Amino acid sequence: MWLFLTSRLRTWLLLTVVVPLATGLLRRLGLALQRRRGPSAASNALLKAGDLGDRARATLRGGRRGRRR
Repeated sequence: MWLFLTSRLRTWLLLTVVVPLATGLLRRLGLALQRRRGPSAASNALLKAGDLGDRARATLRGGRRGRRR
């Protein structure tokens, strides 16, 4: 079935369904790891990966960038 979807539709599905689920899962894993064992390189990496996915989605969506002063 995946074969019958157009390239644009597949991209849209990935960006609207898979990426948010994956970044949410990474963030939850990072938070759970921090709660259980305290901050570590692995938990920080998981949290950064979740934030990276959110920033990428916002950029592709045309969201706001940080304010420059």
